[in-house]
Amino acid sequence: MRTRSYFSTVMFVFLVVAVVHFIRAITGTVVTFGGFVVPLWASWVAVVVALYLCYQSYKLRP
Repeated sequence: MRTRSYFSTVMFVFLVVAVVHFIRAITGTVVTFGGFVVPLWASWVAVVVALYLCYQSYKLRP
């Protein structure tokens, strides 16, 4: 895989992750893992981190 296509793929994946977490945060969907309820603020943190990683992938594309 070429460098440009790799970073484009990574950028797309992080963008999808950010959108999914944003939708979860807006709708207030409850997520549980093994009886542990994931707090809603964790999705807001994930949106910020995923968008940052998406931006960094965009910057690193040759």
